[in-house]
Amino acid sequence: MSPTPADPEAWEAYLAEGNAKQARKRVAADALLRDPAGRVLLVNPTYKPGWDLPGGMVELNEPPEVAVRRELREELGRDIDVLGLLVVDWVPPHGPWDDQIAFIFDGGTLDGDEDLQPHDEELSEARFFPLEKARELVGERLRRRMDAAMRALQRNCPLYLRDGVVGW
Repeated sequence: MSPTPADPEAWEAYLAEGNAKQARKRVAADALLRDPAGRVLLVNPTYKPGWDLPGGMVELNEPPEVAVRRELREELGRDIDVLGLLVVDWVPPHGPWDDQIAFIFDGGTLDGDEDLQPHDEELSEARFFPLEKARELVGERLRRRMDAAMRALQRNCPLYLRDGVVGW
């Protein structure tokens, strides 16, 4: 027989045991930042090949929208307001990685001539690119997610993806 809330200590232990058995997800939170010309900000990580959107991994018990602001502060030295959610993408297991939930938030528009130098060793550069060039520089999975984020901006409605695909 399972404990009940009538025995708070046993109930808490029961819930903790259930929690320990639940799946854990890796969570990423990125930002789509543009300049007045509509170019997209990409960052060049030092720890993996290819360009990426600014952002990163969510820490334990951290809300994704807080994580993206923290990552932008760490990576670019900037406090950027998150204007809304654009994309939630469930990414299936791949390579050595378990599945993941990836968020893209709207970071709004920044002046193109702002000094966007990387502020930590994880990045070698940060630059605005025309959308088509940005699409060429990122990997296929991020390209699909970025395309969906641009559609979400146009529609003013967030999109749910399953491995980068809308309407699964």
